[in-house]
Amino acid sequence: MGNQTRGVIFIHSAVGALCPHIEWAIGAVLGHRISPDWTRQPAQPGTMRTELIWQAPEGACAQIVSALLRCRELRFEVTQDANPDMGERYAFTPSLGIFHTGTDAAGNIQVAENRLRDALADRSPGHDLRASLDDLLGTAWDEELDVFRHASEDAPVRWLTRAV
Repeated sequence: MGNQTRGVIFIHSAVGALCPHIEWAIGAVLGHRISPDWTRQPAQPGTMRTELIWQAPEGACAQIVSALLRCRELRFEVTQDANPDMGERYAFTPSLGIFHTGTDAAGNIQVAENRLRDALADRSPGHDLRASLDDLLGTAWDEELDVFRHASEDAPVRWLTRAV
């Protein structure tokens, strides 16, 4: 069965026609059919949103993301809780593509020392340290997704577990 992990799937915006495909993609990874509660996404009229808490064997987070990437016209985040080591966070928008980072138990982004040293050592003309740090922290993704996050406050969340 392997070690179990859990996390959250945030589908921030998806056109209604994609919702059944998203359900199928996530259900295929988790090993059972899912029926999330879709609600309208007020930040982008004509789209839907949902949040799902999932539990499955380790490795499922990346599998969920891979499955969702087949439905390119959506905005989403998938997290995996840190247990006992580092967790993960993926964010995707059609305009920015994919962002991936490690997280600690509180959900804080963890940046590897070598990546910080590379940002500090870059002496190329026009290098902007602030922009490099923003890239490491996924600032552009947070800025684009924030309006979708705030529009979905007080929305229902459903628990999902993987059938084994």
